[in-house]
Amino acid sequence: MNVQRAVEALLFMADSPASPEELARAIGVAVYAVEEALEKLGGRLHHESGLQLLRIAGGYQLCTKPEYAEAVARFTQPQQHRMSRSLMEVLAIVAYQQPVTTAEIDSVRGVDSSYAIRQLVERRLITEVGRKKSPGRPMLYGTTQQFLHAFKLDDLSALPPLESHKALTVGGHLPPDQSQFDL
Repeated sequence: MNVQRAVEALLFMADSPASPEELARAIGVAVYAVEEALEKLGGRLHHESGLQLLRIAGGYQLCTKPEYAEAVARFTQPQQHRMSRSLMEVLAIVAYQQPVTTAEIDSVRGVDSSYAIRQLVERRLITEVGRKKSPGRPMLYGTTQQFLHAFKLDDLSALPPLESHKALTVGGHLPPDQSQFDL
């Protein structure tokens, strides 16, 4: 069996990023063989294809190259889900301060964030990750694999440093033109 072609076929069929271990288990080969095949596949796609191999959310996924995004969007006509400023504020707080409680999010924003938290949980961008060991044992929230996938991050260490994020804010809030994102 050609490991590189098997990896390509599995990634083509996968609906979420797949780890080398998952791919190795499915093909029945060692992880190092899959990692070698991924490197060769990434190089081949880079030079000869409209697709690219991305390391994202702790795994690998086949994606179209950015230069073909407009044609793909015209073809697929995806439904866009815009995120409001309040959702983006709450998502940023959770991403940078997780695990975090609703009260801690409210303290940073100065307003009730319950609606935004519910919306982000429904969109599977954040999830309950446990309870804080404090009076009342409030729920703790953290980001999900879907969050990493939506923002094309391999892991949370790929988030921009907070210092550069502060430079982008005006009075502690996102500027209006930066508050609307399509996910």
